[in-house]
Amino acid sequence: MKYTELADKSAKELAQLLKEKKVLLFTLKQKLKTMQLTNPNEIREVRKDIARIKTAISALQQKG
Repeated sequence: MKYTELADKSAKELAQLLKEKKVLLFTLKQKLKTMQLTNPNEIREVRKDIARIKTAISALQQKG
């Protein structure tokens, strides 16, 4: 997911997407602890997506 994809979305959509990504991060961490995660780099990607979403939310708040 790129920041340009997020810039078009509304605050409500971004909040929903953030919630989904946080749940996904939680499940990935649980899988990592139980040795069920095949690709640990997924955690890094989800964390970066969360940061991008938070940045988009912050930019919307500063605009208006």
